[in-house]
Amino acid sequence: MQTAAARPLSRLHRPEGMSLEEWQAALRRQFGRTQKFRYENRGTDPVFSTFEVTNPETRRTYQVTIRGESAGWNTCTCPDFMTNTLGTCKHVEFMLAQLRESDARVLQAPKGPAYSEILLRYGGKRQVLFREGSQIPSSVRRLLPRFFDDDGILRPHAALRLEELLRAATAAEHEIRSAPEVLSFLAELRDADLRARRLASYAGATLDDLLKTRLYPYQREGVLFAARAGRAIIADEMGLGKTLQAIAASELLAREFGVEKVLIVSPTSLKYQWNREIEKFCSRSAQVIEGLSPRRRRQYENPSFFNITNYEALYRDLDVVEKFAPDLVILDEAQRIKNWKTRTAQSVKRIVSPYAIVLTGTPLENRLEDLHSIVEFVDRFRLGPLFRFLAEHQVQQEGKVVGYRNLKRISETLQPILVRRTKQEVLSELPPRLDKNFFVPMTPQQKNLHDENREVVARIVAKWKRLRFLSEVDHRRLMIALQNMRMACDSTWLLDGKTRFGSKIDELSTLLGEIFEDPEAKVVVFSQWKRMTDLAAEAFDRRGWGYVDFHGGVPSKERGALLRRFREDADCRVFLSTDAGGVGLNLQSASVVVNLDLPWNPAVLEQRIGRIHRLGQHRPVRVVNFISQGTIEEGMLQVLAFKKSLFAGVLDGGQDSVFMGGTRLKRFMESVEKATEGIPVAAPPSEPAAPPAAGPSDLGETLAAGARFLQGLGRLFAANGGPSVEKDARSGGLSLRLPMPDPATAESALKLVESFAALLRGAVPTTA
Repeated sequence: MQTAAARPLSRLHRPEGMSLEEWQAALRRQFGRTQKFRYENRGTDPVFSTFEVTNPETRRTYQVTIRGESAGWNTCTCPDFMTNTLGTCKHVEFMLAQLRESDARVLQAPKGPAYSEILLRYGGKRQVLFREGSQIPSSVRRLLPRFFDDDGILRPHAALRLEELLRAATAAEHEIRSAPEVLSFLAELRDADLRARRLASYAGATLDDLLKTRLYPYQREGVLFAARAGRAIIADEMGLGKTLQAIAASELLAREFGVEKVLIVSPTSLKYQWNREIEKFCSRSAQVIEGLSPRRRRQYENPSFFNITNYEALYRDLDVVEKFAPDLVILDEAQRIKNWKTRTAQSVKRIVSPYAIVLTGTPLENRLEDLHSIVEFVDRFRLGPLFRFLAEHQVQQEGKVVGYRNLKRISETLQPILVRRTKQEVLSELPPRLDKNFFVPMTPQQKNLHDENREVVARIVAKWKRLRFLSEVDHRRLMIALQNMRMACDSTWLLDGKTRFGSKIDELSTLLGEIFEDPEAKVVVFSQWKRMTDLAAEAFDRRGWGYVDFHGGVPSKERGALLRRFREDADCRVFLSTDAGGVGLNLQSASVVVNLDLPWNPAVLEQRIGRIHRLGQHRPVRVVNFISQGTIEEGMLQVLAFKKSLFAGVLDGGQDSVFMGGTRLKRFMESVEKATEGIPVAAPPSEPAAPPAAGPSDLGETLAAGARFLQGLGRLFAANGGPSVEKDARSGGLSLRLPMPDPATAESALKLVESFAALLRGAVPTTA
């Protein structure tokens, strides 16, 4: 029988009686002991030496130095050791296990080396330590208090004169060894001191000679902040000129600190806009990295000052980028790396550069983990290890996150590397903004589709309220039904690809007709769905209004021409866009934003508006949100307020604690219930108090869904003559002929089939 002591530790739940640090160290010990790493001794001592440890799966090699059993003296060059503040990692624990296996006594009495060492301790903050050798001369020992305190920790500012100690040791013929990470850390301290002294002369300067345009005062502050920090986040609200600040900071770093190669990583849609902004405001050379792999490689081998690539290409080019070795990396729309588990985030974080500028108006969209991941690229030590960061700031109940606390502490911790200004703070330099919700009536056909899906949602919400559990099938059905409800609010065309019942396009045409009485007025119209923008485009064609149609399918090379046409062509009145145009684009030649539908995430809504309401906009900005009356869109006006509160608490000096009022799923389900309440639903059959293993849906729901499925197929094919039976001329066999509608309708039919098949897989019990 397995004892409690031998039972494997859970990676999700901390055992009672164990501190957070003890648990995390024990997990690494447990994992390290079972690994099949390869290792090679690079020193002379069989135990107290430096070992190269290689993971055969990743083929990554790290240097592990063993000095004894106690945590804190052993070191490893892996990223986890450098950030976890535990004094150990899986590679250290692997080596300790290997050495104990050869002789359990070998680590008990470490043999002190004759030479002394300068070490780097990774903790709440990095500290430089001195470890005396067994043969240290008294002349060197007498000098130590000038540089290190009684605990052997380097004194403040002593790093700038540590060479004095090393020269004295050399004169006394005593060896002092220093690990590469120590030298790197000391170099960082010296560089920071140099930047502070050299940039002090710019205090109060206008910086007008940096670019071909004048910077606003707050932009000058941002430029100097980024240059002083060396690695910084500019998190200004959208529309305040983050791109311009990054270009100016690059110029300043080039002049004062010798930066020669800048790598800009942006979304694909913004590469050419970056190129245009650089040409407009800066005299430095720039190139867009594009084409097939051989061409991209040649471009990196023959770099310009600014080299512009996109996140998707970075993974494929990572080997050549590492050889390219940029002096400065600029990440635009850096929320792309908010999930540290993604390939994109991991690729970006492998880029090594002395300087970095991260640009994002929304560093925190949903979870604190997002912010931690972005900050980690700038300063991996700033927020500490993720496990401790979450433990200090998450509020949990029954293992579920229900809120966050101590948000002001995060803001204070980030002050040295993050600068953020809101439009409110620079309001005197920005035009006013007027928001209006425009309520649009539904047609009976829209309401039927909307209410059919609302009934599905209501039944699933009722099941949730009874069981506090949703199966995977129910969750999938819920998301499909919610999406269908939202699409029905725009037009039936979005669901069936055939009928066009809906009022929003007519109301949009009426609104734009009034706006266009001003001959200079231009409008940006957003919708989440390409089919909706297609309907709007047809209406504009009928009216003879010039427009550009911007969406994710537009090749990146053509996007610059669309932007130029909208900006420069007086006859082009409308910029029609899906959310592909909600990120990074400068559309301030317009003064009206129309949202044909509302996104779930309020940050996405602000991204849309921020394309127009931004610095340089000299006219009042009108924001019009079309909302279908009595639908889920009305409910969406109040959902996800928690996200706004969380964002404000960390970055904008808002509430110090924010609570969801339950688990994330509970909060989401309550929001769904609020958005869809008021439907009389018959009580479903009683179900067991606990979910069964397979969690099947009841048969009545399955049959009802089957009926809706057949009705849907009937509507799709009826307009094409309906199905017919045909006789094959050669074989004489009979076949059922289904007339194929247009591709969009066929796609809708396939989605109906897939949805019903998924329901059957979860609802119909299988027999052996």
